[in-house]
Amino acid sequence: QVQLVESGGGLVQAGGSLRLSCTASRISFTSFRFSAVAWYRQAAGNQRELVAMVENNGSTNYVDSVKGRFTISRDNYRNKVYLQMNSLEPEDTAVYYCNLGDGRSRYWGQGTQVTVSA
Repeated sequence: QVQLVESGGGLVQAGGSLRLSCTASRISFTSFRFSAVAWYRQAAGNQRELVAMVENNGSTNYVDSVKGRFTISRDNYRNKVYLQMNSLEPEDTAVYYCNLGDGRSRYWGQGTQVTVSA
């Protein structure tokens, strides 16, 4: 069973930055390399939404609300994926989840809280 562990969340003032990290374990380097990895978020009372995704070929997609502010990247040698979040806004407050899809299953981390104060 693939395990995903997120870190890097916290409390930050509006306009600040955070960098989230997700480490995948119990997965080979090859399987990770060929997986799509994404960050989702869920704010209180809202549905979970896709924030950013990086495909196995390196192509990326972002939800419109974070374009130009967030950057997703992956390190296939360390089985890690990152989310650099700049110019944070109170509306970005949510629990952020790492997600990995290997073509057969999808796996989720436990989430990390990001709180942006006005």
